Amino acid sequence: MAKYKVTVYTHNIATATTMNNVFIKLVGEKGESKRTWLTSLKGGFYQGTASREFDVVCPSSLGTLVLIELDKQPLPLFPQDAWFPSKVVVTTPEGDTCQFPIYRWIMDKEVHLFREGTAKRLCDETNHLARYSREKEMKTRTELYCWDTYKEGFPGSMKADNPLDLPSEIQFSFTKATQFLFTAATGITELKLKGYSDSKKSWKNIDEISKVFCCNRTVISDYAQEHWKEDEFFGYQYLNGCNPMLIRRCSELPANFPVTGDMVKPSLRGSSSLLKELQSGNIFLLDYKNLDGLKANVINRKKQYMAAPLVLLYRTPDDKLVPIAIQLKQKPAKDNPIFLPTDSEYDWLLAKIFVRSADFQEHQLNVHLLRTHLLAEVFAVALLRNMPMVHPLYKLLIPHTRYTLQINLLARAFLIADEGVFTQFAASGGEAMNEILRRSVASLTYSSLCMPEDITARGLESVPNNYYRDDGLKLWDIIHRFVEGVIGFYYKSDSEVREDQELQNWIKDIFDHGFLAQECTGIPQSFSTVPEVVKFVTVVIFTCSGQHSAVNSGQYDYGGWMPNTPISLQQPPPTTKGQSTESTMLKTFPDVGTTAQGMSTMWLLSKQSTDFVTLGQYPEEHFNEIPPCRMIQKFQTDLKVFSETVKARNSGLPVPYTYMDPALVENSVAI
Repeated sequence: MAKYKVTVYTHNIATATTMNNVFIKLVGEKGESKRTWLTSLKGGFYQGTASREFDVVCPSSLGTLVLIELDKQPLPLFPQDAWFPSKVVVTTPEGDTCQFPIYRWIMDKEVHLFREGTAKRLCDETNHLARYSREKEMKTRTELYCWDTYKEGFPGSMKADNPLDLPSEIQFSFTKATQFLFTAATGITELKLKGYSDSKKSWKNIDEISKVFCCNRTVISDYAQEHWKEDEFFGYQYLNGCNPMLIRRCSELPANFPVTGDMVKPSLRGSSSLLKELQSGNIFLLDYKNLDGLKANVINRKKQYMAAPLVLLYRTPDDKLVPIAIQLKQKPAKDNPIFLPTDSEYDWLLAKIFVRSADFQEHQLNVHLLRTHLLAEVFAVALLRNMPMVHPLYKLLIPHTRYTLQINLLARAFLIADEGVFTQFAASGGEAMNEILRRSVASLTYSSLCMPEDITARGLESVPNNYYRDDGLKLWDIIHRFVEGVIGFYYKSDSEVREDQELQNWIKDIFDHGFLAQECTGIPQSFSTVPEVVKFVTVVIFTCSGQHSAVNSGQYDYGGWMPNTPISLQQPPPTTKGQSTESTMLKTFPDVGTTAQGMSTMWLLSKQSTDFVTLGQYPEEHFNEIPPCRMIQKFQTDLKVFSETVKARNSGLPVPYTYMDPALVENSVAI
């Protein structure tokens, strides 16, 4: 007789326990066991625990174990419950230990097949049972995970009408769902904005805004309130604020931005000239052409306004970045003056307010929604449709898809739908939103998703005090080295990459559905070499973790104080100089209710859940082999050392940059 020792682990998440009867069958290359009842004297399989050791007895050895079959049946008069097993560990009569990762909800009475956890590509499969299991899994997956088109010109998305349509294993945990719904439902109340959210009144003075804001502060939002009018803080935000993706070095002025040397000479330190500073690499450009010619929203039956500015920034001799010229529309004209720091206080301040509001629109739709959320969804759907659980790429990437499909479904339902908060209260809601997204998709490139290439292309290699760049490049390098090790362990040659049809199907799905089969994006349609795979997988992990954190986590820090980042504006851009006053500015700001809605939404989107999983932490043990497990440990060590470096640097900064600190970066786009 051959005796197998079986231990079942139930995952440590809320409601994971089952009181149903659980049955198992072991399947090996030489045969299979009888379906065996795993009874427990404790009466169930409990959350966060391992079961006692069960015996499965067979007449003879089953040979190499290939898979297990699990099912659970309710007791008489008891309901079918939901169970979330994490793994099954089997010790064979020969003394070998086999692990079978599960990490999914089992909510029915059906028989579920799970493979032994050693990572295998299709070409590695020699056993017919293993191939059959793989084919069955992928057939089910392609039926469950279907592509959909939310709007023409948008990246593909997961086909589902509501969160309950999503497969159970990718839905929010009970903890996440409860906290998210509570946070969303009580945001206005918790921020002490009740009574403000429906107000259509304009702000009477800055002190009135301060009274609302004083209840809801962070270290950086306090700094923003104190310094929002200052040119140095304005410039700083384009390096280290929510949108560090627009600024680029300018060596030659755009034809539609006719700034002269005499205009900006008072802003240049010493006896320098604009031409000299351009040649020295000290001039930078912000160009909001993505917003040009679009119709702004109507909020509370009142027409709103947004600009499509051009901005010149200057690196001063003491390494500050300050604005020196602002043109609020793309086309030069008499009624489109170039505003300068030497203009009156409110002419200059109002010009900066229009730029900051334009930045909100560009940031939310292009930099945040498209370039992290929607791309992360593409990566996730393509992975789930094309990679079985035993594929090394599935094991590597599945933690970086956690909650993404549901958070995006909620975003489409409650933020950018016809009645969504963004649609109702942002200047770019409504007609403009869809066009901005289409323009953003059309201009998306592979190189802009690769941080080292993007930093070089924008000429930001040597700009001082650019913590987004410094931390991002370091984080990119740590991720790249980790990915290089894992991919190199499973792919020993370029030919193995070319022969992996599941891998090729994955990247082709991303190219076709995520980048709409546009070759001009530079996104690969197939992989030919190991380095190509390493680079693309690095993009995926970095986009879903560090990059999303960089453009998401600071939303309330920089937008909670509304004058620094207005989500909409109620007056048109000024067409002449010398007319703006404090009263003009207050009338231009969004009304009280729109301000409150913006504050509560940014607060919600910046709030972490208690089941937050930091970058590099893998509670689900998908890898069995020792080398990749050691690589994960090295990855975690590198991230910890880097986190300590970031904290040490931040201790000496007036405005700490924390958004790329690995201790605060989530593994996936989960909020």
